Amino acid sequence: MARCTAPSRGHRTASAAAACPACGSRYRGYNSYTSPYSSLSNNTSSRNFGSGQTRSSRASWSKAGSIVLYTPAEIRTLTPVRENVEKRSSIPDLRDVFLCHAWDDRKGAAKELHDLLESNSVLVWFSEKDVLLGSSLLREIDKGLAKSRIGIVLVTPSFLKRIKGEGIADKELSALLSRDLLIPILHDTTYEELREVSPLLGSRSGLSTLEDSMKDIASKLAELVEI
Repeated sequence: MARCTAPSRGHRTASAAAACPACGSRYRGYNSYTSPYSSLSNNTSSRNFGSGQTRSSRASWSKAGSIVLYTPAEIRTLTPVRENVEKRSSIPDLRDVFLCHAWDDRKGAAKELHDLLESNSVLVWFSEKDVLLGSSLLREIDKGLAKSRIGIVLVTPSFLKRIKGEGIADKELSALLSRDLLIPILHDTTYEELREVSPLLGSRSGLSTLEDSMKDIASKLAELVEI
């Protein structure tokens, strides 16, 4: 009679159990089993299992036929921004979005987001076209918001270095955030890292490429500013 190897070798993995002469027949069937989640790619749906919130809702501002879905947290975050977009819709000559970013990201993540937004017919205030080199970050955010429906801040490791060096005061940043026009977009960093540098900006919910692709984020922003 075959003897179980668990007492001496253990059955810590399915392959170890399958190799056991006594228990192998019971476990070999499991080796051919494929998890229903194993075929999921690193897309929005798979990331939702980790975040605990599924993207199952359309926003109240979504147009008929829209396939863009949001989590409840995203709806809560974006609703006051959308309300301000509607209030500012009568102001002439506004860009749709002001894109604030670190200078080092101008040809990387910032350019990618800019191009994706423009492919969605969004008019973008972008430093490569509109901001002078060496200008004050805070001043440019303020000016960009005045000339745009909303502002987005692309928060990357390079951006964190810049605001840490520039020393943005909580009072100044609070004035910008209180208008519900500014949305942080986190890329290659986390809210924990942002809060270490700017607790106030880190307290504002936004969107993150850890949860959505840059393309999906651009689609959500495009819906947000469409009137």
